[in-house]
Amino acid sequence: MTLLSICTTETIKSAASALRSGNLVAFPTETVYGLGADASNQTAIAKLYATKGRPADHPLIVHIASLDGMGQWARDIPDYAITLARDFWPGPMTLVLRRSKLAQDFITGGQDTVGLRVPAHPIALALINEFYNQGGLGIAAPSANRFGAVSPTTAQAVEEELSQYLLSDDLILDGGPCLVGVESTIIDCTGPAPMILRLGAITPLMVEESTGLVALESNPAAIRVSGSLDSHYSPKAKVILDVVAETGDGLIAPDQIPTPNGVVRLAAPSTIEEYARDLYRALRSADQKGLEVVVVLQPGGDGLAAAIRDRLRRSATR
Repeated sequence: MTLLSICTTETIKSAASALRSGNLVAFPTETVYGLGADASNQTAIAKLYATKGRPADHPLIVHIASLDGMGQWARDIPDYAITLARDFWPGPMTLVLRRSKLAQDFITGGQDTVGLRVPAHPIALALINEFYNQGGLGIAAPSANRFGAVSPTTAQAVEEELSQYLLSDDLILDGGPCLVGVESTIIDCTGPAPMILRLGAITPLMVEESTGLVALESNPAAIRVSGSLDSHYSPKAKVILDVVAETGDGLIAPDQIPTPNGVVRLAAPSTIEEYARDLYRALRSADQKGLEVVVVLQPGGDGLAAAIRDRLRRSATR
């Protein structure tokens, strides 16, 4: 495994070639770092699942360069999905659509749907476009961590998490810290109206304003997607929500909340955007410091704050 801190044109070409050869490449997106593999190479995808320790029925998201690639991977695409793609791609949004023949069971977890996304990060887009130039069709990329653990928002976090699982020809591209910090909004576009399957930076209100349709809430019979298990995004430390931190605990709370004596302050965000950016770094920091308990005071409000609370609820579930 090699970590590449300077991503030049030649670096991107080498990374795309590594993907075409069946290797894994971790790369930055605006949300979190992804662990990429050739979405049409079953052997490479099996390697990706093994590296993450991910259940085989848990589907992957295919990263493409633009909405022009939707027709390769999906069929029966509704007009409102095209509208969403035009409004929010590149960006932190995944659309779940009826799959085409190109999207095989080893990508979709055996479902008749496929998740597609165009990331808004220059390194990610350069890698996908170069992958296309070399004959590739899409890069499957879940978050670059072991299954169920905290998603990485820096290349160093990827290295710490996966170095013992990645092989010598696998790569990590360092694009600096992720700007959003929580995973993409996932929207089911297989019905008459969009259904939010996972909250993120693209909010239900934004979806409604874009499409003119009321965004439906997910239900237990919804399509399986990434990050939908009750327990997920979990550090080794126990996460406890909205209680008073005690001596020896870690604390994540808005900056106006003081730090009690004997408590280790892990993050003090001043805005919702900063809260999202700092959350996973702070949870990882708790494990690095050997803390047993992390107390988190959750942000109120809708939009991105609701996505943060969704991640925290899952991280606190054991």
